[in-house]
Amino acid sequence: MPFYITTPIYYVNAQPHLGHAYTTIAADVLARHMRQRGQDVFFLTGTDEHGEPVADAAHAQGLEPRALADRNAEKFKALAPQLEATNDFFIRTTDEEHMKRVQDVLQRVHDNGYTYKGIYEGWYCPRCADFKVENEILEGNRCPIHEIVLERHQEENWFFRLSAFQKPLEQLFDEQRDFVMPGHHYNEARAFILQGLQDISLSRKRLKWGVTVPWDPDHVFYVWFDALLNYYTALGYARPGEDLTGRFWPATYHLIGKDILKFHTVFWPAMLMAAELPVPEHVFVHGFLLGADGRKMSKSLGNVLDPFEVIEQYGTDALRFYLVRDVAFGSDGSVGMDAVRVRYEAELANEYGNLASRTIAMVQRYRDGVIPAVATDVELARAFEVLPAEVSVVLDRAEPTRALDLIWERVRRLNRYVEERAPWQLARDPEAAGKLDETLASLAEGLRAVSVLLHPYIPASVEKLLLALDAPDVSYARAIFAERGSGLSVQSLEPLFPKRA
Repeated sequence: MPFYITTPIYYVNAQPHLGHAYTTIAADVLARHMRQRGQDVFFLTGTDEHGEPVADAAHAQGLEPRALADRNAEKFKALAPQLEATNDFFIRTTDEEHMKRVQDVLQRVHDNGYTYKGIYEGWYCPRCADFKVENEILEGNRCPIHEIVLERHQEENWFFRLSAFQKPLEQLFDEQRDFVMPGHHYNEARAFILQGLQDISLSRKRLKWGVTVPWDPDHVFYVWFDALLNYYTALGYARPGEDLTGRFWPATYHLIGKDILKFHTVFWPAMLMAAELPVPEHVFVHGFLLGADGRKMSKSLGNVLDPFEVIEQYGTDALRFYLVRDVAFGSDGSVGMDAVRVRYEAELANEYGNLASRTIAMVQRYRDGVIPAVATDVELARAFEVLPAEVSVVLDRAEPTRALDLIWERVRRLNRYVEERAPWQLARDPEAAGKLDETLASLAEGLRAVSVLLHPYIPASVEKLLLALDAPDVSYARAIFAERGSGLSVQSLEPLFPKRA
């Protein structure tokens, strides 16, 4: 089955930070897992390069918008491989192919009668590139996201008839209750719709940095209409000479932050309906990463944590593990270097890394490096019996943190098994040779099976470990705890997560 997953596309008005890494890693975990299951996967990420926030940031630095976009887009593009992200394409909204497809889709919206020209006046946040309605505005006439004083704008625009989709959107939310996930964000989006939808600005006349409106070249499209279409347009040109739209559209999951909820859960499906295109299956809304000050991690607030610093100190797998493990996907959560260190030392090094080192060392010491080809412990196997199915069900709901919790319970079960069986004591008793064989076979098998499930989270470390077990296959069928030890030879393994100074 096809599985199409996207991250939001990231603004190029500044460099990447941990929030960008967070969404990309979560999407990659889901993409890797679905590939393990043999699904046909397409994973998209990229950069949002038009609009007032980019133009203003460029001019503040004495640059043209294109120069700033080119510079920072490369930094975002370089971030993905450093995160071990396996995205199939990286879209830039300045791609000529994207802009042409935006014009094609929105021309269809125009031809279908869902646009008109008028004067718009309202309170505007240049950093959000969004007009705010009264119930969104903080005391002091400030933006709820960036906390800056809003600007009063009046200008001639083309409008999108969002109000025409009041009933269709209500019907969508009634019939597809998992369209927006998790449930509390579904309720938030539905409440926004039930307040009554008003038509919204489709174009900007005074701004020139954007995609030209084909039926009125004096205007450019409001950046959100250009940006939202990236999920659809990318499929048309991601692979030269091949149109993937029929294969992957509609998307399975759009992963987004909660600050862009109304755009993705209200404006986006309405726009697709206006163009007579299918809406996505799910929009999963995750929470904010919070800085030490308890506020959303934001470039403009200056409270960001540098993902490159975490990678330099602890490695990419540690960053991937920490972000999914420490912040429940779908909720807000505080992050910091101290918390990274605790997760690294307590769980990756002491629980998983130590389990791997001990298991291989005991097989080498007590059985000359060969995993005994004997029946594994039935009771231990029972603890793993339904795990692959449980993990699949949870990840089908886009809950990588919950799935990791389930997997980690078995990591801890294996560590308890070592203490319960005490192989070092069994090795002193010749009459316990059979029990020692069973213990080592079961440990090695449990370690192998749980590592297959961990591969989407910490791929580089798992690949090293499975190679040492002479069992490199990470396909999902290999996550089943086998009834017999493999009989394979193990190789020495350097510490997967060495102590850090």
